[in-house]
Amino acid sequence: MTNGLNSFLENQDYILALTFKKMETTKTLLSKLWIFLTMNYIFCDVFSLYNSSFLNKLITGKVDGIEFTEPFLLYFAIIMEIPMLMIMLSIILKTKINQIINMIVGVLMIIIQIGSLVTGKNSLHYVFFSIIELITLLVIIYKAYKWYNPKPITNSYI
Repeated sequence: MTNGLNSFLENQDYILALTFKKMETTKTLLSKLWIFLTMNYIFCDVFSLYNSSFLNKLITGKVDGIEFTEPFLLYFAIIMEIPMLMIMLSIILKTKINQIINMIVGVLMIIIQIGSLVTGKNSLHYVFFSIIELITLLVIIYKAYKWYNPKPITNSYI
């Protein structure tokens, strides 16, 4: 009887260890995906500065009907802060709230990205980066949705 109980407890320890490893792996993966997404946002904007037509419009303060005012730049800064914040939150939040926040923010960022695609004219590099960003956001939502949630262990053997 004691050997059976020891074996059962060892199995439970192993299952718990795998569960926690999976939780930490998912947190790290989500954080890395947010880093990847943020880098794509940054490089897309940097590449835009190499487009002389865009740069000339930017210098005037108005691009395709969008005026680059202080309130607009603040709004843009807040939007860009969201994925940077998710890099950290994906690591420190507990599982359930982490899942929910990653899915909500992922959907929010998809809406913003699609909105930016239908506003004004887009260069080829912008469309390319947007596709990568949208795919990354879908992966974030999928991984957060599929994140394993351990159920409480019941000792039906004891």
